[in-house]
Parts: sequence; C-alpha cells; structure tokens
Amino acid sequence: MDFLPINTDEGAISASAAIRTGLSAKGALYRPAHLPKFNRDDFPPDIDLVSLAKTLLAPFFAGDALEPHLNTICETAFNFPAPLTRPDEGQQSLYALELFHGPTGAFKDYGARFLMGCLNALASTGEILTVLAATSGDTGGAVGCAGEGQPHVQTVILYPDGRVSDFQARQLSCWRTPARTYRVHGDFDACQALVKAAFNDPEAKARFHLTSANSINIARLLPQTVYWARAALEAYHRHGVKPGFIIPTGNLGNSVAAHYARAMGFPIGEIHIATNANATLKDWSEGAPFTPRASIATLANAMDVGAPNNFPRLQALEGEARAPVTRVDDETIKAALAREYQDTGYIWCPHGATGIETYRQLSANERDGVWIIAATAHPYKFSDVVEPILKTRIDPSPALAAVLERSAHAAALEPRLEALLDALEGEFV
Repeated sequence: MDFLPINTDEGAISASAAIRTGLSAKGALYRPAHLPKFNRDDFPPDIDLVSLAKTLLAPFFAGDALEPHLNTICETAFNFPAPLTRPDEGQQSLYALELFHGPTGAFKDYGARFLMGCLNALASTGEILTVLAATSGDTGGAVGCAGEGQPHVQTVILYPDGRVSDFQARQLSCWRTPARTYRVHGDFDACQALVKAAFNDPEAKARFHLTSANSINIARLLPQTVYWARAALEAYHRHGVKPGFIIPTGNLGNSVAAHYARAMGFPIGEIHIATNANATLKDWSEGAPFTPRASIATLANAMDVGAPNNFPRLQALEGEARAPVTRVDDETIKAALAREYQDTGYIWCPHGATGIETYRQLSANERDGVWIIAATAHPYKFSDVVEPILKTRIDPSPALAAVLERSAHAAALEPRLEALLDALEGEFV
C-alpha cells in the first residue's frame, strides 16, 4: 500500500519508506492512501491479538519489503494481553481495556515493539538507524525497552526534565546500549520541537539515518488499531451493540488509531477524547480553530501536550466530525481517583482517571450503552501521585519491579538543535 504525506504536494511512498523517514521532506505526516475494509463477522469473538494483527495489518504491507517479516514482527509485538475488565461491578456494560500488561506497563509497548521490529528488518547490512523519541512519559520507556540490544537500531530518548514521575524518569533512563537518554530543559513540546528540527535538517537526517519513534511514525500508530479492533469485537459479541470508546489523549495517536479501526469496519460506536487541563483539543471540539499552544504541566503528565501532532491525521479522515472532548483538571483527577477506589476498589492511573471521569459525566441515556475506557498505564508508574490520594500502597508488576533493580543515567540537554546534534555526534556508532 502507498502512504501519502498530508497537506503537501509530495508524492506517495511505500510503507517501508514512510517508516524509515518518519516525516516527509516538507515535514508532513504520512497516512495510508486508503483504509482496508473488514467484515466483523469474519472474526471469531475469541481471536487473539497476534492472529488479528497479522490479518488486520497485512493490507498495509502488501507488496512491501516488510511483508515477509510481518508475521514475525506481530508475534513479538503482541505477545502480551490487552484484557477487557470490569472496573465497576455495578456497571456490567462498562469496561477498562487494560493496555499496561507489557514490559514497561503502558499502551506504548505495542507500537514501540512493532516499530523496532520494522526498523531492524529494514536496516541494511552494516547500517545503524537512529531513532529519536520525544516523550512526555510512556513513549520513551517503551521505545528504550524495545530498542535494547537491537543490532541495527540505536535509540535516543528526550524527556522534559522534572515533568515526569520519579518512576518514569528511572524507566526512561535505565536501558542498555544502544539506547541513550537525555533530560531536556523544557517541556514536552520543546522535546518534540527538537525532533522535528532534526528531521528538517537534511544533513543531520542523512548523517545519522534518523527516524522517529513517536506517533509521528506510522508504524507506531498502525499497530494500535489492533487492540481497539480486538476490544470492539469482544464487546460486540457479548452485548450485540457497538461499544463507545473513551480515550485519554495527549498527542492523539491512540485516538486516531481508534478512528482508523472504526473506518475499517470494526464495530465501534462514538469515540470520546479525554484530556487533562491542556485545552487545545477541547477548544477545537467546541468550534474554535485548532490552535497549538504551550503545554501545561499536570498530574496526567503523559498527556501534557499543547500541540498534538497527530491532529492532521484526525482531520484527514474522510467524513469525521469534531470528536467530543472532555477536559479534566488536576483537582478533578484527584477526586476521580479517590472516588473510584472507594466506590469500586479499582485503581486507575491519573490518565485513566480522565477517562473514567469522562464516563461519569455522560448523560444517563449515554451510559445505557456499552463503553470501553482505555487504561493506558499501570498505576504503579504514578505511585507518587496515586498513593497519597488513595492512602494505600500500589504494588508494581514483576516487569516494573525489575526496572527498580537497574541503574539509570540521563544526561542534561539544552533545547537547541545544535546541542542535540552535538549529542548525536558523540553517541553515534
């Protein structure tokens, strides 16, 4: 399948080329030339993620250099579950899609492992690709883990110093060669701007064989359609109606993936976006022009994005109206965490708290439907926020406990392209 740059006159390129380059020469995001169509009745209700991934993603790679590698990549990327659980036994049609059972406890594990598998397969003999990953929390940990020990890919992680949780900071900087981590003096948007600036420098892009691990890269976004399709099929077979999705959102990649899954024919109803105090998407949903702005630091820090860079992909979806958006500030996040634990015993992370709060704010008629909320990260990753609110201890998963046994190091970096290029020059192998 061809992939097209959005809002430029550049030509279509292959899946492999789009994955390797990340952005077009003019800085545009790539989108599929078309979305394949599937019949929900062709899939059994108990289909596993790996089998669904192989079928769903195959059309995107038909005839591509990655086609012979796709099954192996899927087997590696989707080898842990994404269960639908009931976070409130009093609401039998409400589900949490738990996306935190992977090695770094966040939904980014699926996309990061798929992307790294693609890049490793694409690297030519003797070539080292450099993956730049700006992160507001979870992306960097997932990419660092997926990139650890890769023979043909080195990973450079950029995160905003002082704007991630203590555990996230450790998880971002504990991965072994060829992963490197830098704490940037600025917010997430400054990190993201550095990545874009590097991609817009032709000499740097060629010198370091740069590609991106953010949802800028289409290979991060496409695999996220799989767990949305799987959850929708399961809920539909249980209830006979299309479930609605509530998706905590920062950079919009997870939401775009859900929209793609719906456009491909999977049984998905309304898609609601939950955000933190950052107002860009909320204002747009209410009729204002899309206006990027500086990000605001919040308790749900992985969503601290004032300039969601997947917006052009959402806008490019044919027939898509403005999605409903609920904005949840820090005080409401705290109240939601406490209320849900007291009333149901379920522990959300701060990002999931924006999702459950969005559900609670729906009208009674809307809540009569079936709803799936993305539980995007394991709450232990935000124990410094959640434990004081709940007044209880949160135990890490075995994978997250192993992170605490690792040594960690992140070098300081000024938010200037020259500083990043100097760092790349020093680390380049």
